[in-house]
Amino acid sequence: MPRFLALVVAVAVLLGAAWSAGTPSPARAAAPNSQTTAALPLPLGPSAARPAVIDARLGVHPDKTRFVLEVSEAFAFRVTTEADPYRVSVDLPDLAWAKAGETQAGRGLVQRYRYGPTAGGGRLVFETGGPVRVREAYIIPPREGHRPRLVIDLEGVSRAEFDRGRRTVEGGEEPKVVPAVAAPPPAVLAPPPPPAPAPAVQPARAVVVPVPPPQPQARPAPARDKPMIVIDPGHGGEDPGAIGVSGGYEKEITLAVARELRQQLEATGRYRVRLTRDKDVFIRLRERVAIARDADADLFISLHADSIGTNNVRGLSIYTLSDKASDREAEMLAAKENRADAIAGLDLSAENDLVASILIDLAQRDTMNHSKRFAGMALEHVGKEITLLPSKPHRQAGFAVLTAPDVPSVLVEMGYLSSPQDASLLNSHQHRERLARSMTRGIDAYFKWLGGRRP
Repeated sequence: MPRFLALVVAVAVLLGAAWSAGTPSPARAAAPNSQTTAALPLPLGPSAARPAVIDARLGVHPDKTRFVLEVSEAFAFRVTTEADPYRVSVDLPDLAWAKAGETQAGRGLVQRYRYGPTAGGGRLVFETGGPVRVREAYIIPPREGHRPRLVIDLEGVSRAEFDRGRRTVEGGEEPKVVPAVAAPPPAVLAPPPPPAPAPAVQPARAVVVPVPPPQPQARPAPARDKPMIVIDPGHGGEDPGAIGVSGGYEKEITLAVARELRQQLEATGRYRVRLTRDKDVFIRLRERVAIARDADADLFISLHADSIGTNNVRGLSIYTLSDKASDREAEMLAAKENRADAIAGLDLSAENDLVASILIDLAQRDTMNHSKRFAGMALEHVGKEITLLPSKPHRQAGFAVLTAPDVPSVLVEMGYLSSPQDASLLNSHQHRERLARSMTRGIDAYFKWLGGRRP
């Protein structure tokens, strides 16, 4: 994957930095009002190395807020939802986290969050603007250049739903929750008894979600090892996109094709698929990229159908990011305020300008090469069933949705709604089936090639 090369270089740089900087200072004590990350029963002696935080990020999706914590090694954790004030507490081992004790800005359902040491380890606390529940909480094992990642998905609920019981995930309850870990179902800790006399609404009533520590045996072919494909139906909501000569909207066509492509990809059993939108809603361009990155996408496909001033131009084309646009994006990512999440799995905020620029450039160039490789393979297969743009169907441009530095990305112009023939075909279910089928073959070819390159 494109992240792998950057990660190798980053490890070398960070090791050098650690050697020259000396021994890290002891963790600071938690402030009286801070809420932090606590150790679970993982016996660590005073001299044992603590798990280190490599990266932490929040992602906002239409139906949830996702938190991802990438760490040096997997560990047990426990999630508790509480009220008055609404918050989510995550008990963890004592972590080596450079930002321990600092309040971090939130996104989506999370107003702010903070990690700090406790008597038993550490605690991570998310302050939420209202009642939430934990949709999923799981550990992704190391793969594709990433270290283990703790993923927590939060969704908003009503107070009544919150009070009825907030348990949403149990460790080992579903095989896919903690892939590559064979573990018996854990016991769910009972909520604390209500105080006497019991009030009508119990404050700080909690449901605990324990997850067992990883075991050495791995399950064969876990579901999360399947490549994640994120499909982006262009436009939506207040943004209709192009309007066809027959009156159809681009936003409706892109969503119909995206759903058809998702159905065909999932039918193979080889992929996990997510849409950036599955209804008629407006999503900002950068948010579409963020959805793909937060999903740890292996491939991002944005679907469009343009319109131009003439009706005699027709055919499908595929865009990848241009070199000029990639240079501008690299410059923006290298800015100090953007370094914390410039490359998935690496926090470059502590690196100097030269190191950050080199790592971002390496990751971005590798990603662009993968994007171009997929574009060529997709055009080869699509061209057998769908008319391509006669002049140079593989094009390059600076579209914002192509700028993820660590996710191979393409923008597919499926045809021109200014062409009566293209507009008619794109509104045809049979044509959309053929297009999705040929795209699926191109995706198969790409991941077959990618698998052959891996050791």
